[in-house]
Amino acid sequence: MRAQRNHNDMTILLLGSGGREHALAWKMTQSPKCEKLFVAPGNAGTSDIATNIDINPLDFEAIKTFAIQEKIDMVVVGPEDPLVKGIFDFFANDEQLKHIPVIGPSKLGAQLEGSKEFAKEFLVKHKIPTAAYDSFTKETVEKGCKFLETLEPPYVLKADGLAAGKGVLIIHELAEAKEELRNMLINEKFGAASAKVVIEEFLNGIELSCFVLTDGKNYKILPTAKDYKRIGEGDSGLNTGGMGAISPVPFANELLLEKIETRIVKPTIDGLQKDGIPYKGFVFIGLINVKGEPIVIEYNVRMGDPETEVVIPRLKSDLVELFQAVADQKLDEVSLEIDQRTAATIMVVSGGYPEDYEKGKVISGVENVSDSIVFHAGTKTENGKVVSNGGRVLAVTSFGDNFEQAIKKSYQNIEKLSFDKMYFRKDIGFDLL
Repeated sequence: MRAQRNHNDMTILLLGSGGREHALAWKMTQSPKCEKLFVAPGNAGTSDIATNIDINPLDFEAIKTFAIQEKIDMVVVGPEDPLVKGIFDFFANDEQLKHIPVIGPSKLGAQLEGSKEFAKEFLVKHKIPTAAYDSFTKETVEKGCKFLETLEPPYVLKADGLAAGKGVLIIHELAEAKEELRNMLINEKFGAASAKVVIEEFLNGIELSCFVLTDGKNYKILPTAKDYKRIGEGDSGLNTGGMGAISPVPFANELLLEKIETRIVKPTIDGLQKDGIPYKGFVFIGLINVKGEPIVIEYNVRMGDPETEVVIPRLKSDLVELFQAVADQKLDEVSLEIDQRTAATIMVVSGGYPEDYEKGKVISGVENVSDSIVFHAGTKTENGKVVSNGGRVLAVTSFGDNFEQAIKKSYQNIEKLSFDKMYFRKDIGFDLL
């Protein structure tokens, strides 16, 4: 058994390779407690401030070998895949690794993102506001009709067995909704796919994200953010991983934030404890603001991307110190300081993304950016040059007194960047003006 970790010269391993990981690395390396940072596999941005190592975040055996060899003191997990596959449990159950804290939930906790049904059951069980939903079969068709009566129109009927988007009906009249439900279940309108039909409440409002850091008992609420998912201006076209983000969300006033904490954050953390779910890491809560009432759309079990690129720069506190407090379950003993300015980030992507795009385009101009931070997402270094290596390539983050100012600064700096077929949305924040 090793002696108590010396908290002042830590060797940390960060898993992941995107903009989120570059932002986390950028913040962690500012901590006097972080003596050495490895990123697996990292990108061209992380290689400037840390040591990239060529290990797949899902190769737990390779991670184990490296952690022992390099005397790693802490593992921070960026993406969801290693969490859903159980990296927390892998460390906790291994004699040689169990002294190394992993920042991220257990495999069971990661089911909040890994399984929609698990998340829905958790929300209902702990009385956390979410869209009302239930599923029905031929045998329970009349119960389904009764359930429809409890909802406000429009009514959403989904054939459980079909590919997303097909077999979804949005109906405005109650009588017609009941008729369609019978049609789907009894007359097998969509064949075997509608042997089970999910009825969900229709939510209409504006979305935002709330980020929480928890040690499984205590929690700290990080700044709110809003991201822009669609590739095209005016939120049109295909969904992407995110084309930009701002923090804080201007419409998230004191009252809304208070409702989010008391109705959603607190019961979520209490629920994890009550259900005996080990959870030491980030909880990302996707919300919709319906007439001033916050309702949960989904949980993610890690930070979002590109939201990390606006949330983390606004933290004035030492991130490594926060992670340590999470590991030691002493998060209530540290304070969280937030920069009051607004941060905005704009994603610069490869032409053709989110469909087919080319990699290996030489990126120039990063060194000319001033008064903004460039976070690398899909990049790598080849023959001494930084080249594109993904759909989302760079995130340009700026501060301002309001989101218009911050966004303007990012756009001014994007003008200095170039690579073949570079694309970015010119209207981030358009819906908030």
